[in-house]
Amino acid sequence: MRAAVLHECPGWLDITDLDVGSIGPREVLVQTQAAGLCHSDLHCIEGTLPVAVPVVLGHESAGVVEAVGSDVTDFRPGDRVIACTSAACGLCVMCSTGRPNMCQSPPRRPGHLDAALSEHGTPVAQFAGLGGFAEQMLLPEQALMKLDLEVPVEVAALVGCAVTTGLGAVFNTAKVPPGATVAVVGCGGIGLNVVQGAVVAGAARVIAVDVSDEKLDRARTFGATDTVDATAGDPVAQVRELTGGGVQYSFEALGRKETSEQAFGMLAPGGTATIIGISPFGTMFELSALDFIQEKKMQGSIMGSNRFRIDMPYYLRLYQQGRIKLDELISQRIKLDEINDGYEKLQAGVGARSVIVFD
Repeated sequence: MRAAVLHECPGWLDITDLDVGSIGPREVLVQTQAAGLCHSDLHCIEGTLPVAVPVVLGHESAGVVEAVGSDVTDFRPGDRVIACTSAACGLCVMCSTGRPNMCQSPPRRPGHLDAALSEHGTPVAQFAGLGGFAEQMLLPEQALMKLDLEVPVEVAALVGCAVTTGLGAVFNTAKVPPGATVAVVGCGGIGLNVVQGAVVAGAARVIAVDVSDEKLDRARTFGATDTVDATAGDPVAQVRELTGGGVQYSFEALGRKETSEQAFGMLAPGGTATIIGISPFGTMFELSALDFIQEKKMQGSIMGSNRFRIDMPYYLRLYQQGRIKLDELISQRIKLDEINDGYEKLQAGVGARSVIVFD
């Protein structure tokens, strides 16, 4: 089967043929139908997120079950599914205390089996446990959710990462209450989901912060009440002036030192900054100790603190009810062969989300 493989880090992706291994007892073979281009994969391409190569990137995918292992009972061929990186064992301390997205013992392919993916006999890794930029994915059953609702496959793919990460950061990690003031730094695919998540949560004011007029305009269509052009002056000062002293909740969706520190600087006393973006390895934040005396907080969020088999159906129902926009997140539909062009556009900040649609 064909896949986009990263052979050098940093480096661009090569479209090549891979062999798929035998199906383990609790594994599922999925025919990939759609996969979104996420900034996390771009970090690998750029080398700011080191990854062992060769590897198939991609972690935002949906498709149809082709075959299942001998011990799989929840899925059968023909089922539509969404893949998620948060495959959990269900037994470790994190799983047992209600945080399966932080699972300490995620399911692994049995060691006695051949590699799940290989190229001329050389094993090829699956990024984030998925490897979604491929015509097929061989995954543990715990990494899949059955898609019973009638939604477009491109939309289903986005729920695998961008939607779950953005909405979950609002609902699960920060727990934004009705009437809150919110600032969102970075209005790409994930940031737009933070914006609309804050709207659904009942935030009184949602301030979108970005350097792109196009993204700020789009943020308004997703529910932002105010926009701040970060090129027009200090964004922290602009947000504090707009709100008379800062916001109660801020979110950083870019993965940069400067913008993470800005998100913290935008807080009012008692406020919470949630960092969603993945900064380059070795990045250290510099924060004023005096801010902590005012009970300001900074916290991280990985994949929206999700319980994906509970959260994803909820998000899809919000979409069906017209309470969130998902079709509008898709800026272009491309083929697998166009993936590098798609990432060049993402590098340039063009559009919200490109989605690969497989034949």
